[in-house]
Amino acid sequence: MASKETRLRVISLYKELHRLGREYPDPAYNFHKKLRGLFEKNRNLTDPQEIEKAIKLGEYIRNETLALYSLRKYRHLKRMYPQDSPTDPLP
Repeated sequence: MASKETRLRVISLYKELHRLGREYPDPAYNFHKKLRGLFEKNRNLTDPQEIEKAIKLGEYIRNETLALYSLRKYRHLKRMYPQDSPTDPLP
């Protein structure tokens, strides 16, 4: 059985990923269903090393999702400004 602090880490990670999934850009991907499936698949892990490995994978997914959102915001801002405008308005 996992320790209480590990359990709290997993629950916190799940909640954070669930919140991030609300704004996932591709609705056909079904982020929440895949997230729940992955967490349920690893529900019965007992080996501390395997649990830590699963947590690291979840943290990696979180970081990649955040990077995807940052890239999406950057692309949106880039589209808002014309390409041929000078970057420095002062001569």
